[in-house]
Amino acid sequence: MHDSLFQPLRLGAIEAPNRILMAPLTRGRSDPGSVPNAMMAEYYRQRAGAGLIISEATGISREGLGWPAAPGIWSVEQTEAWKPVTEAVHQSGGRIVLQLWHMGRIVHPDFLDGAPPVSASATTAPDHAHTPTGRKPYEQARAATLDDIARIVDDYGKAAENAKAAGFDGVQLHGANGYLVDQFLRAGTNLRDDDYGGSPENRARFLREVLARLVAVWGKERVSVRLSPNGETQGCDDPDPASIFAAAARACQDAGLGFVELRQPGPDGTFGRTDVPQQDALIRSIYTGPLVLNSDYTAEQAAADVESGRCDAISFGRPYISNPDLAWRIRNGAEWAPNVDVPRSWYLPGPQGYVDYPVLEPVG
Repeated sequence: MHDSLFQPLRLGAIEAPNRILMAPLTRGRSDPGSVPNAMMAEYYRQRAGAGLIISEATGISREGLGWPAAPGIWSVEQTEAWKPVTEAVHQSGGRIVLQLWHMGRIVHPDFLDGAPPVSASATTAPDHAHTPTGRKPYEQARAATLDDIARIVDDYGKAAENAKAAGFDGVQLHGANGYLVDQFLRAGTNLRDDDYGGSPENRARFLREVLARLVAVWGKERVSVRLSPNGETQGCDDPDPASIFAAAARACQDAGLGFVELRQPGPDGTFGRTDVPQQDALIRSIYTGPLVLNSDYTAEQAAADVESGRCDAISFGRPYISNPDLAWRIRNGAEWAPNVDVPRSWYLPGPQGYVDYPVLEPVG
């Protein structure tokens, strides 16, 4: 069933046996110090049947991580703790890349000993942050200096080196969902008047510099990026998404990335629904490498978009939470299991709602 989803696909240097990717999913199960653990290794091992696993967003630095119990990749301890995760996936026949994350203004000062977060400009995110002591309003970020920008690009490079040491198959830059890269891209959060602000090409400069650093570590065919080119997300928006994401697509094309992933909700989306037109056709006209689409896909819709050539693969997020054997279920026409206690079970600190979902067919 859905044969188009089960054709092999080359994602840069990565050979995916099918076109059903596991999208990045923050799960909040790390040990203190943002250190991965054995439970996380089991979680990813169970999902090794995906054509490619894109890991949960992983902090490149203490400054850039503002989610309780999310993992990091800036320390030796964290890097060593990721090794059993990649080994478990590889031993089960899977492939996994690490998504690199700097949250920018979405980091609450509670994570930074009271210091303000850094962003493209001095702006404040709407709503509330999840902190170790409960939900609190976001606070105003400070505008990144040129020294800050150079330092953060270096942090991305060091994190990429650590990801290689940990045994990942590549890295993905988190450029979506209102986090730091997105804050530089969009005019609503980038109010700068220097070389990193103003025109779409200037606002894409930070993206270009980070991608160049990742490519210097990994080679272009093992680097990818995730973008969210339509609609507002965490207060991050742009009045002309076509112009800025055309510039972002040119940056991806010039970098020769292994693939680009787009999170594109629609008017009926369950998270971040929007009437802003999807930008994949524009991006595909500029970026000629493999394109992966994401957000609220059914198996039928996924197969149709791959068959039509709209994209080369689909990444599934929430369905993979409660269906570790999602690819097998799609291939065999089996019903997807619903998530239990959504969304509370997504972020519980233990195995419940994490590694305790049944499979119809053993994985690995």
